[in-house]
Amino acid sequence: MAQVTTHSLPIDSELRRYVKQEDFIDCYAIESDLPPRRAAEIITNFPAWARLLVKIRNAMTAPFGLLKEGPQSADKVGFFPLELDTAQEVIAGFNDTHLNFRVSIMALDGRIYLATWVHPHNKLGKYYLKTILPFHNLIVHNALRRVHKASF
Repeated sequence: MAQVTTHSLPIDSELRRYVKQEDFIDCYAIESDLPPRRAAEIITNFPAWARLLVKIRNAMTAPFGLLKEGPQSADKVGFFPLELDTAQEVIAGFNDTHLNFRVSIMALDGRIYLATWVHPHNKLGKYYLKTILPFHNLIVHNALRRVHKASF
């Protein structure tokens, strides 16, 4: 089975326009022949264990007024509103009170790149990001393995 690998954000990614010095950005890739929209649909179709983690997150963050789902949008992948949908890249995400975030799913040279950008607004956003990162990494690796399995 193909390995999920760590990468820098591809130079052509539109996600680059968001990134500032203090922001969080990560990027992983796996071999895949899927277009980015199809890969994004697979990535955001969380398995049961990840949906449970999201439910726990929602219950724990409710007192702080964080959004449980993204804002209304005519076009979404999972619960993330789409901002960009091209043959090469999909960008989805939204702004919340504690942080802004976007995910980029990019098809390039026989690989799917999954990048996450986060801009915390305050201490709550920084704490939230630090708390969820281990879960984020599990979800991202699982998502890319599912993308690879649906490829070729």
